[in-house]
Amino acid sequence: MSKAVIEDIYYDPEWSEEVTFPATDGDLLILTQRLCDQEVPSKVFFQAIAIAAYDGASAFRYADQYLTSVKHKYKRKRKSVILLRKSLFNFDQN
Repeated sequence: MSKAVIEDIYYDPEWSEEVTFPATDGDLLILTQRLCDQEVPSKVFFQAIAIAAYDGASAFRYADQYLTSVKHKYKRKRKSVILLRKSLFNFDQN
């Protein structure tokens, strides 16, 4: 009355392939809106579209990584300007 559970002894997670899907038209619109919210070089935009033709999820990761790197770059630049202003004001008071 009991059934034996047969496991796939040939299953190896290292050999398994991830299935990738190209981006749909709706995904491309969302990706375009995300990239058009900020000034993005055309090279980055077209690279994201080219990636989306093969793998939609990778295209979104590429766009997000670019946008976060630009955001952090802007924050570091802004912080250095603020520190420079503070040092100039302190210098005038002495």
